[in-house]
Amino acid sequence: MIRTGDDRLYWRVQGERNRGLMGLFAVVAAFLALYAYLFPGLLSVAGVSKFAQSWLPLALVAMAQAILMLTGGISLAIGATVSLGAVIAATTMSGYFGVAGGIVAVSASGLVIGALCGVIAIRLRLPAIIVTLAASFIIGGLALLILPRPGGAIPGWFSDLLAGNTPAALVLVFLVALLWKLYLATPLGLSLYAAGENPVGAYRAGVPVDAARIAAYAISGLLSTLAGLFIAAQTGSGDPVIGQAFTLNSIAAAVLGGVGFLGGRGTMRGAIAGSLLLSVMINVMFFLGFPPVAQYVAQGLIIIGAVALPQLTARFRRRP
Repeated sequence: MIRTGDDRLYWRVQGERNRGLMGLFAVVAAFLALYAYLFPGLLSVAGVSKFAQSWLPLALVAMAQAILMLTGGISLAIGATVSLGAVIAATTMSGYFGVAGGIVAVSASGLVIGALCGVIAIRLRLPAIIVTLAASFIIGGLALLILPRPGGAIPGWFSDLLAGNTPAALVLVFLVALLWKLYLATPLGLSLYAAGENPVGAYRAGVPVDAARIAAYAISGLLSTLAGLFIAAQTGSGDPVIGQAFTLNSIAAAVLGGVGFLGGRGTMRGAIAGSLLLSVMINVMFFLGFPPVAQYVAQGLIIIGAVALPQLTARFRRRP
């Protein structure tokens, strides 16, 4: 088969985006093997199910953060949005509209909140970090207004469906990854990397840069509230502050997955792998008996190493 210049350019771009992923996958495999050795029950259906349930919320928020970082943005409101999704689910699913109505309410709130943050940041040309920081206080306050203290309820059958002894969470990870690939085939998806890598050039070429960025914020909000819905299904109730840790963890997982802060560099499969590595790493340190403080220190050192290693490798290659 004859490869055209466009084909070669495509694979060169893909190679640049996937740089370092093979090393990441190898590290993830090594940690999974160590985890399976420390906890042999992981190799059972129930073990896979329980681990996937602890991993899925982090995978969703890692994707939520990564899609913004690919456009050159970042969100400090992800944790608060997770909490909002949890309390909306817990206060609507046992009501008149049931589970279906609760899912619609959670999804709509995520899309609207994300889109509003995007419009404010993009149209008003304000720094994303400032807009989302302010939004985190507003969204967190809204979650407390809806549910001042942990409570509400999720129907038992729905909790069993998502957080029972079946690998539903693992299926959902693959489903979200598939939907992401389909999104990349749409006009807004195709514009995503261009909007982050070279927004001025993309705009001059007719790419809908602002629309692509606003859509990224909306999808980020949707993924965050869905993570909150899943956590509510796990616990059977809602908690207005349960998402606090997810903001920094989402950034850590995306960075571990090779997603760059300046936009246009990285892949969603890298972010998912980064979230998997972070989840496995936490479990391995727990089984090795690391105290909580040591776990935080080890996570920080590993994240710094993951960010620094590609830079050091690139400098080494540039040396004559």
